[in-house]
Amino acid sequence: MQNRSVATQPFDDQKPGTSGLRKKTRVFQQPNYLENFVQAIFDSLENITGQTLVLGGDGRYFNRIAIQTIIKMAAANGFGKVIIGQGGLLSTPAASHIIRKNQAYGGLVLSASHNPGGPDEDFGIKYNVSNGGPAPEKYTDAFYQRSQTISEYRIADLADVDLDTVGEQGSDGFSIEIIDPVSDYAELMQELFDFQRIRDVIGSGAITLRFDAMHAITGPYAKRIFEDLLGAAPGSVINATPLEDFGGGHPDPNLAHARELADTMFGPDAPTFGAASDGDGDRNMILGKNFFVTPSDSLAVLAANAQLIPAFKDGLPGVARSMPTSQAVDRVAKDYGMPCYETPTGWKYFGNLLDAGKIALCGEESFGTGADHVREKDGLWAVLFWLNLLAVKGEPVSNIVHEHWRKFGRDIYSRHDYEAVATDIANGIFDHLREQLPDLPGQTLDGNRVKYADEFSYQDPIDGSISRNQGIRIGFENGSRIVFRLSGTGTVGATLRIYLERYETDTDKHDQDAQQALAGMIELAKQLCEVKKRTGMGTPTVIT
Repeated sequence: MQNRSVATQPFDDQKPGTSGLRKKTRVFQQPNYLENFVQAIFDSLENITGQTLVLGGDGRYFNRIAIQTIIKMAAANGFGKVIIGQGGLLSTPAASHIIRKNQAYGGLVLSASHNPGGPDEDFGIKYNVSNGGPAPEKYTDAFYQRSQTISEYRIADLADVDLDTVGEQGSDGFSIEIIDPVSDYAELMQELFDFQRIRDVIGSGAITLRFDAMHAITGPYAKRIFEDLLGAAPGSVINATPLEDFGGGHPDPNLAHARELADTMFGPDAPTFGAASDGDGDRNMILGKNFFVTPSDSLAVLAANAQLIPAFKDGLPGVARSMPTSQAVDRVAKDYGMPCYETPTGWKYFGNLLDAGKIALCGEESFGTGADHVREKDGLWAVLFWLNLLAVKGEPVSNIVHEHWRKFGRDIYSRHDYEAVATDIANGIFDHLREQLPDLPGQTLDGNRVKYADEFSYQDPIDGSISRNQGIRIGFENGSRIVFRLSGTGTVGATLRIYLERYETDTDKHDQDAQQALAGMIELAKQLCEVKKRTGMGTPTVIT
């Protein structure tokens, strides 16, 4: 095996965001662009000689080509083994599990998550550390710094690898193992949930389900688990074949993009349970018959009922949520006498808490829920949790959520996204908001007195690291909140996200439409950030 060094020059835009480096596919296809970033990662890691690297992605366009390049670079940089999902496929949570099960050094996940795929759409790459979780900021900062000084990358002269045949291949002390991407993950799920009970209830007809894989990575996983192992009717999993462009769709599991599923679940012949996942399998949307469960409510319901699931029969040590996620789970934690941690957005912030055993369940409002079985959010895991819960309770989804609201109150919640805002305009909006913060506490806005107004910072309780500038919060004495954040998951400009939350204890008002219930706060938020004046956008791009 011949290794060679290739001269290169830095690109100035290789700073990873919340979950790795995401750009338009054509950016990654530039000569040396992918190679530079991968080499920057390898150069920033210590003692990689002879180590095992896990590699896979969501199957989007450029996935297979990128994998062939990374295999050759891994060989040239001294890795001893690469474990790859068949066809180059691995869901993000499955990749986390494979890293942990094989005690691998780390892994590279090729995905832009819920973003569209194709030649003119998005591609991404992120590094996961040995616990299976996304690289913390100290790693991603190092990757970026190295990318700015890189002058060469190393690559081996290897023939392209057969990615479609399961088995081990390789020579000269470097091996490549192609694995079934589904089997290990499906085995893990059977350890966590009561598959027999779920199968019995599905077999009785009490649960009928529809799962939309959105032509993304979870198709093969869902077919194996829901139809083969749990006995759901053939065809219960729709859009099950992963496609490089996700069938021309946007693989984001929300009511706007999973329209086919939403129409079914709100139609006359709706199944009792519906769900969807995203491009790389780490997000989830939960639906009952004529009923949508917000991600914040889903996290709270799962926390309140965790002991009904085999994996949590002894209870939870604690829970965590990202700062913009509603406070619904906080109310469960307080009632149960367990800690609830508030972290910045980004799954990597849950990693230390999970590793230290401080929490066993966590979630984000952006349709992400997970636990201590891996170090990523996990879409199919959340769906199985709900199925197990339905099987135990024997009640419809809507009843379970309404019962939860009666006990804990409802946090009426919505997120408004303004996408592709020019970066300088987005920064100007936040500068304007920051200027107002000192004067807001004590003011009465939209009929409610402001209790606090700040820019969220987080000190990790495990390692003491501090993450600043994580979003602007305006909290009211009645428990309501407005949160402003710039998202790091897009590839064009910036996405301004406005999160709105109002706490309601009156059961007669629990069925209010969120947009109507939050109308006053929505207008207030627009005024505070001057979004229309500064962007020209009168309405959000997406409302969830």
